[in-house]
Amino acid sequence: MNIVKLRRLWYAVSGILVLGSIFVVSVYGLKFGIDFTGGSLLSMRFDERPASVEIERSLEGIDVGSMTIQPVGETDVNIRMKMLDEETHQAVVSKLQETFSNSEQGTAGVTELRFDAIGPAIGAELRGKSLKALFVAFLAILAYIAYAFRKVSAPIKNWKYGVVTLLAAVHDVIIPIGVFSVIGIFFGVEVGTTFVVAVLTVLGYSINDTIVVLDRVRENLHKISGTFEEIVEVSLRQTIVRSLNTSITTLFAITAVYLFGGDTLKPFALALIIGIIAGTYSSIFIASPLLVSWEKMSRK
Repeated sequence: MNIVKLRRLWYAVSGILVLGSIFVVSVYGLKFGIDFTGGSLLSMRFDERPASVEIERSLEGIDVGSMTIQPVGETDVNIRMKMLDEETHQAVVSKLQETFSNSEQGTAGVTELRFDAIGPAIGAELRGKSLKALFVAFLAILAYIAYAFRKVSAPIKNWKYGVVTLLAAVHDVIIPIGVFSVIGIFFGVEVGTTFVVAVLTVLGYSINDTIVVLDRVRENLHKISGTFEEIVEVSLRQTIVRSLNTSITTLFAITAVYLFGGDTLKPFALALIIGIIAGTYSSIFIASPLLVSWEKMSRK
């Protein structure tokens, strides 16, 4: 299979996925968790602290929205939930005391420490600063790649390698966001801080994987003869096995986290799985073929 010659097929597949993701997010948005929207914070102290999953199960019959359970010290737990009224708050406390209190001590085994209404952990100011930081990071990546490829001036300019790398990275971030918009609609999966961390991880993974392939193109420009399209095709064949092996072994580990890591880690692991698959695809089938298309357009 000639990867570069089939580039229009790869572009079509990516175009459908990216445009579909943009459409879904534009129309339905993302289902944000309390990290973005704010909510309630309940602090409880247990004589014998149960596992987080046990606390979550005990509150299944009460409408508390998505929960984030954070152990504190040896006995305390912070539970972040949606904004609760006083009746629901008391129902939560009573349920925890009923489920986990020591029968000999009555409710003394479970104590409420505090209950507060809290603002979003990721506020508008933080989101704005994050976007600015991301923009600066993209510019820095573009400048670095242009410098690293400074000895490559033909048949395509060095800075274009950086642009292609960033396009592939954006491709790999948009697709997980679109998928989470869809599963938010049908399964109620919420987006929180762990999803943001996963997206940033995917961004770094994608850029690293793409640069490995493009660097082989740069090396082969000085080693082998032929048209630019032929050199890119040879470079892809030399790196495709390495890229696939690296991605597959990484996916094995992340899939294990998804299956056995507990409910709180599932969104994080799922975002990584989707992002790494998209990143592997873009580094092989999108980034380098884009260089060929750009080179042909420049000649015309």
